Amino acid sequence: MKIIFIGDIAARAGRDALAKYLPDLKRELTPDVIIVNGENAAHGIGINEKICKEFFDLGVDIITLGNHAWDQREVIPYIERERRLIRPANYPPSTPGKGFCVYTLADGRSILVINVMGRLFMDPMDDPFAAVNELAKSYPLGQKVQAILVDFHAEATSEKMTLAHYMDGKVSAIIGTHTHIPTADAQIFPNGTAIQCDAGMTGDYFSVIGMRPETPVMRFTRKMSFEKLSPAEGEGTLCGVYLETDDRTGKSTNIQPIRRGPRLLNT
Repeated sequence: MKIIFIGDIAARAGRDALAKYLPDLKRELTPDVIIVNGENAAHGIGINEKICKEFFDLGVDIITLGNHAWDQREVIPYIERERRLIRPANYPPSTPGKGFCVYTLADGRSILVINVMGRLFMDPMDDPFAAVNELAKSYPLGQKVQAILVDFHAEATSEKMTLAHYMDGKVSAIIGTHTHIPTADAQIFPNGTAIQCDAGMTGDYFSVIGMRPETPVMRFTRKMSFEKLSPAEGEGTLCGVYLETDDRTGKSTNIQPIRRGPRLLNT
């Protein structure tokens, strides 16, 4: 299975970059499934129904979220009825929506996409390791599903890497999101699980993780700021990961970073 995963889409700059570069990526890589993290898509915080529909119209199959899942309150009724929009699975059980999606391709193959949130340096959450392990047990790799991809929305690379070691051979890939900086550690572990600690941001990189730099500079240098963070509005760069998996085993056979845009080395 060929999979494109695109990292945190930040505000309009990120949405524009997705619209600009995704058609070419689809032609070049002919993916079976396209997954994006959209938790920063609406003015840098959260997502709404209109933006979700724009992404689906572009050919996105599944949208994952993270710690800004509920910042646009109108998404709450929408996530209850749209199974392709998922929030972290380790939210409390009564939280709206679901933390996973089994997506079936036209040819009958299926992929399980799991979204979980880290606990290190983040809000208290249920155990992400247990959440991923239980879901993987329910959908055995290479049996019930042909691939399993985990979007691990977490701050610490150590937590993301540890999950990959813990789940090696049980899921196809662990792809990190949240820090908005693409890491250079794309690799496949001995038992077939691919890992990249962060897919990176899709947005304006002449910024502070997608936000205009003036306010963060004021906050760090003077410990004061009278302005809210606002999204950077320059030309966006798309960042993500391209994966190939073996349909018989569900294990990864190829992982490559994707970078398209004006500010980072393209690949």
